[in-house]
Amino acid sequence: MTDLPPNSEGLPTTRGPDLHIVPTARPKTADVLAPREPQTASRRRLSMRARSDQLMQERAAAHQGHDELATARQHANGKLTVRERLGLLLDSGSFTEIETFRRHQSTALGTYARRPYTDGVVTGWGLVHGRKVFVYGHDFRIFGGSLGSAHAAKVHKLIDLALLVRAPIIGLNDGSGARIQEGVSSLAGYGGIFRRNVEASGVVPQISVILGPCAGGAAYSPALTDFVFMVQDTSNMFLTGPDVVRAVTGEDISVEELGGAWTHATRSGVATFVHEDEISCLDDVRYLVSMLPSSHEEAPPWFAAEDDPKRSCDNLLTLVPTDPKEPYDIRGVIAEIVDDHELIELQEHFAPNIVCAFARIDGHVVGIVGNQPIVRAGVLDISAAEKAARFVRTCDAFNLPLITLVDVPGFLPGVEQEHGGIIRHGAKLLYAYCEATVPRIQVILRKAYGGAYIVMDSRSIGADLSLAWPGNEIAVMGPDAAADVVFRRELADASNPAELRRSLSQRYSEELTHPFYAAECGYVDDVIDPADTRRALVEGLDMLRTKRTDKPWRRHGNPPL
Repeated sequence: MTDLPPNSEGLPTTRGPDLHIVPTARPKTADVLAPREPQTASRRRLSMRARSDQLMQERAAAHQGHDELATARQHANGKLTVRERLGLLLDSGSFTEIETFRRHQSTALGTYARRPYTDGVVTGWGLVHGRKVFVYGHDFRIFGGSLGSAHAAKVHKLIDLALLVRAPIIGLNDGSGARIQEGVSSLAGYGGIFRRNVEASGVVPQISVILGPCAGGAAYSPALTDFVFMVQDTSNMFLTGPDVVRAVTGEDISVEELGGAWTHATRSGVATFVHEDEISCLDDVRYLVSMLPSSHEEAPPWFAAEDDPKRSCDNLLTLVPTDPKEPYDIRGVIAEIVDDHELIELQEHFAPNIVCAFARIDGHVVGIVGNQPIVRAGVLDISAAEKAARFVRTCDAFNLPLITLVDVPGFLPGVEQEHGGIIRHGAKLLYAYCEATVPRIQVILRKAYGGAYIVMDSRSIGADLSLAWPGNEIAVMGPDAAADVVFRRELADASNPAELRRSLSQRYSEELTHPFYAAECGYVDDVIDPADTRRALVEGLDMLRTKRTDKPWRRHGNPPL
């Protein structure tokens, strides 16, 4: 007889010798549940309990990485294993892994002889402070964490899931780049990651943590994400390594000098944060996540503030000197006005003449941009403009109100800056502020001169509120420089030009830069007591919390290069 599909009643059928289709009798329940006769050894199958035990053994092998020596080498190099890192990053017991048993299918160059589980990357989701995040981590013990097609497919799936459920993505990078044995497939795998990084940009926060090598094409994914963490002495990033640099250019440079954490923190600006060890690094990643929304559709996490929102900031009366040329640390001003004097500064060692930080005011997360008078007098230059522009766009993408503390003498003059493109780089910051739709409050502490005043979120480019301290100076340029330009002929003919310059500078100040002139013209909403700065910001942010803007439809803007 030949078995056929079930009939319309759901009964199994067979075809008899007479070719007629007849129902086969339905087995009785008792027969189904009755113990079966023992099978012969050749036909015996494993019990479900035995299969469960086998699963546990296979999963344990996947977690261990199959190679104890590789684990020992990882620790000897001062690095944790990927699962140790996940244990530090995520809330205890919250990690759910996917595709643990994924293996590569490559047969080239004998690779099929070695097919470990996970294919060198661990993927899944878990909780950070009770909030869902998606995370992938390279396992350097397997193929050096290199990326092949199966490895890439796991990362692709993870990012796709994060976008579907609107949750942050954290990548723990410790890999040697594209897997050479898989050729173009590994390169295509990177392309898929890059495309997804761009799709996720501005939708969910993306955090890259560099915990080992990140070379070649692998370096582009972190560059496309929102924040990059690095660890001193163990993490490095570059497109071409020291050997290639030496062969092509003749330059002799070490790995650390070429692409180490401090290089990217101080010179390239790639690293947002640098830490001494992996433990403090992953702890700071958790702290950063606590400041960010899960997606662009949500507000950042709010916590009831213990710090009095109406607290007087009396220290500001003495912290900021009245002499516009005397330096002070803007971070002291920020600490004074935010909750519990606590802030997290981004790119602290890159373009230090401007400070970008996250903090809370009355329990709500805000982004703060401030000129730094102790470094180059707080002047704007190419690097500072790029750093601040990126920060402003990040805040706007993730619903973080912007507070801009202004004490700027202007743009840095010089041939190097002009030829380096200060015009287009400065325009990046201007573009970012003009495009931002989140609540925006400007506070002018002392001086605000020239185009730099406009760029630092002035009322004319869309700040919702502009506040100023008494003693502020808003003008095209400083009084001394203005006197030299406006009264050039008078000074050239004067018998005592120094005395005349002082007199003319004083006149310029009294007529055009006194503290209330901008308020009289409507460019400043209020002149406030420095001690009331925190209270004024709390009230302004509370008023602006329901701000809504409607922008005309367009494919996208075209910001300066």
